[in-house]
Amino acid sequence: MRYMPVLFLLGLLAACQRQTPSVAPVAAPTSTSSVAFVNANLWDGTGAAIRSGATLLVIDGRVASVSNDRPPSGVNIVDLEGAYVIPGLINTHGHVTANWPDPGSMGREQQVRDGLELYARYGVTTVLSLGGAPDEAFALRDAQDPANPEFSRVYLAGPVVADQSAIAARDRAAANLELGVDWLKLRVDDNLGRGEKMPWEAVQAVIDTGDAAGLPVATHIFYYDDAMRLLDMGTGMIAHSVRDADVDGSFMRSLDASGVCYVPTLTREVSTFVYADRPEFLDDPFFSRHANAEQVARVSNPEFQRNMAESEIAAGYRQALAQAMDNLGLLSEAGARIGFGTDSGPPARFPGYFEHLELEMMVDAGMSPEAALLSATGQAAACIGLDDIGTLEPGNWADFLVLTSDPTADIMATRTLERVYLAGREFSE
Repeated sequence: MRYMPVLFLLGLLAACQRQTPSVAPVAAPTSTSSVAFVNANLWDGTGAAIRSGATLLVIDGRVASVSNDRPPSGVNIVDLEGAYVIPGLINTHGHVTANWPDPGSMGREQQVRDGLELYARYGVTTVLSLGGAPDEAFALRDAQDPANPEFSRVYLAGPVVADQSAIAARDRAAANLELGVDWLKLRVDDNLGRGEKMPWEAVQAVIDTGDAAGLPVATHIFYYDDAMRLLDMGTGMIAHSVRDADVDGSFMRSLDASGVCYVPTLTREVSTFVYADRPEFLDDPFFSRHANAEQVARVSNPEFQRNMAESEIAAGYRQALAQAMDNLGLLSEAGARIGFGTDSGPPARFPGYFEHLELEMMVDAGMSPEAALLSATGQAAACIGLDDIGTLEPGNWADFLVLTSDPTADIMATRTLERVYLAGREFSE
């Protein structure tokens, strides 16, 4: 998605004092209005330092400038009073489903829309759905106006390809192309030794189909050896952590040479075992703010919890999470391209909240708060090939979050979320 930058001649801004963050409700501007968000502590998603006392000028939904200058006359002014502004979060591996409807929602399309709105409520302004999205998700994607989005921006991969023959895999990938997918997704995994992995000739057929169509292929992996082979074959994304062994210098060199992103999806593992007991996050007010009551009841059911506690698979994935955390620390220290993703959206993987939990776990694994945020903003956009979101730079869509605390100092500050803006308009439920 290309754009032409808009240039503006701005005057000088009188120095303003930083105040205690306090965000008062402001009427959403129309899509054609010019709005200057002033007195912000702005982190733009490029890795640059926070700009204090910043003015973010938005015209027709796009960032016109970020400066410390006085806004031009005739624009609407929103005083953020020292609040923190960061780009909206981008999930490079989520799943758009109909599992998260609002109470009383009728019809499949509305239920899918509710899930996309749930992402937006938590500040996840873009989602790449890597498999399983209903047909209604394609209709919603195609109908949404990028200059006036009513829910999170969405990109789709269609059904996951995991066929056992090259012919079947190629046919399924071709059918996905007919749906108008943005990515292809294949699965190379044996479910902890309980199933058969996709044969390599079938994997190659999908990658070849993607190459011919100019579409990247995201790959579900578990094992080190499979990840290495897929990097050599030309995967467009390592869509999960290596969870059976330590990554080493050979892996890091292969990942770097490929130019693709490694997406840890730590919360995917969490969801496989955490409900054996009642997890603390179910009582987090930030979780409860938008929690889906039906899904909360499901994971709180004593029989559900007992089955998880007795599951050998759950125990296996708990161990896998420890390996994934270690590998993320090693990769982060080595400067690998890490993309932000959670695998949220299926039952028990709470969209929106799991993204904030993932950020917390990435920091626990050894990433700095700023590195984790970069993986979820500018880096995430680059990982999935989007060049007009992810950073608050001139020409990009003005998708941003307003927080009361500094998330580059403490990643838990993302949970001080006060407002979400999509294309410069405040998202409202």
